[in-house]
Amino acid sequence: MQWSGILRRRFDHLVEETSLAVGVPIPRYQLWLRFHDHGCDPETITAAMAVAFCDGPLTGFLAEYGMSVTRRARRRLRKAVASFDPNRPRPEDQLAPLPD
Repeated sequence: MQWSGILRRRFDHLVEETSLAVGVPIPRYQLWLRFHDHGCDPETITAAMAVAFCDGPLTGFLAEYGMSVTRRARRRLRKAVASFDPNRPRPEDQLAPLPD
């Protein structure tokens, strides 16, 4: 896996987990821009930065798009984001494309 792919995985995971918590896909590019608005580079966010975003700016971001998460879903989201290890391969990373 390329290094840039590993760096972006935490952001991608945050998008996936947030979409699951909300129940619909969230606007990924707009979330990317929101991270930049808060002085964070989505490609290099740490677990602590991702959790802090979940605890603060994420609520306002979701509200702008008519979305919200329950307390229980937010706790699950926070835990999933905090425990994610971008260096650990996901199943889809391990599956090789089939030869033609």
